[in-house]
Amino acid sequence: MAAEAVCRVLAGRSLTPVLEDLLARHPDLPAGERGALWDLSYGTLRHLGLLEGLLQQMILKPVTEAGLRSLLAVALYQMHFTRAPAYAIVSQAVDACVASGWPWAKGMVNAVLRRFQREEVALLAGARSTLRGQYSYPEWWIRRIQVDHPHQWEAVLAGGNTRPSMGLRVNLRRTSVESYMAQLTAEGLSARACGDAAVIVDRVLPVARLPGFAEGLVSVQDAGAQMAARFLDLHAGQRVLDACAAPGGKSAHILERADVELTAIDDDAARLVRIEQSLHRLGLVAQVRCADARQAEAWWDGRGFDRVLADVPCTASGVVRRHPDIKWLRREGDVSKLRSEAATILDSLWRVLVPGGKLLFVTCSVFQEENRAQIDDFVGRHADARMEPLPGIDGRDLQLLPDESHDGFYFALVERQR
Repeated sequence: MAAEAVCRVLAGRSLTPVLEDLLARHPDLPAGERGALWDLSYGTLRHLGLLEGLLQQMILKPVTEAGLRSLLAVALYQMHFTRAPAYAIVSQAVDACVASGWPWAKGMVNAVLRRFQREEVALLAGARSTLRGQYSYPEWWIRRIQVDHPHQWEAVLAGGNTRPSMGLRVNLRRTSVESYMAQLTAEGLSARACGDAAVIVDRVLPVARLPGFAEGLVSVQDAGAQMAARFLDLHAGQRVLDACAAPGGKSAHILERADVELTAIDDDAARLVRIEQSLHRLGLVAQVRCADARQAEAWWDGRGFDRVLADVPCTASGVVRRHPDIKWLRREGDVSKLRSEAATILDSLWRVLVPGGKLLFVTCSVFQEENRAQIDDFVGRHADARMEPLPGIDGRDLQLLPDESHDGFYFALVERQR
């Protein structure tokens, strides 16, 4: 199943819906095996460059069956990155050949995995002799990070290849960070506070295991993403627009922080359901509409907004530790395409902002073309736009790079001059 998931990702599908589809086809799969499926799929894609480098050394003739190549990658991931015994991995990989309709490949799979077991050190050194093999990113991605972050590029790449922790946002309308940390400790869960409402749990858990989740005490949200609501400079009574709102974490956080009149829009009707479910669980109220932020004339009623959150489409290059499939689904040309789409959204949203109002520009990208370059161009296009310092930050913008506490995000605040 993990090999099928990896194969479908490399054919252009996103990993999360692929895994959801596989699990729907196997509803009786035990919880432990469901977790193993996620680990094998995510781990293989996280280290795919290295695994491909290993296979290139051991397979002289191209493997035309994509699923078989994915099966080998999954088995190699398990052999190098997990504690599963090698003999069991080899045996199960050979059995999977038969189950998948490739009985002719049993000998080859056995030989490849046995050779890795014998020559692991030398084979790993060979795989790491290329940029793709050493860092497990496409080469265009690596070179872009080298240019954008010349003093931190290796740390940025390494951060994207780590297993993510679980970021939680405590609902300060209903409890406190200290009180919720005590609840986690009582449940035997290791966690640490990070920011005014953020808690980092050491390992990812089903939400059903989080104390108070159903009662609205806490939500799942990365600590970096939680900075958006703080940077919006919210005050009671303001009209606020969350312009690309799904799945709704930032919308809910805005309402948890201030008594504002919030409108949340997104052009994906299916994802709007998640916003409404989240608001209902938390006991919050907003106007949720299916609308395209690029076409304000189609949905705007002419009443200006005091604050606009523009969490625009981007490559998501800052969240690859949570979504390693992004590294292999993105193409270099996507950067400029997504930047152009985001620019259209910003220009459209600028019309709905009142004079004296503020727009917070947010991406989950670490590529400067989508971030600083984008906002500089925007200010250059609009004579009434002025960069404002981010509240509590010494600087006109903030580029968060992925680390053990948060994903990679970019923030910039722009005021519309009166």
